[in-house]
Amino acid sequence: MALQMKPACERCEGGLAMKDEAWICSFECTFCAACTASMGHRCPNCGGELVRRPRRDAAPDAA
Repeated sequence: MALQMKPACERCEGGLAMKDEAWICSFECTFCAACTASMGHRCPNCGGELVRRPRRDAAPDAA
């Protein structure tokens, strides 16, 4: 199961490229660094910890 790389912050709707810094919870809710900091690194949806999302340089080839 691959990680869902969401293209935008769920709070401010700012764009997030796969190589950009972003933060996720265990349910893959995704937020930008500024929103994550303002929320105290806690997901507003589940209350879980937000951790740095791994980065990708490019989209994987379609299978």
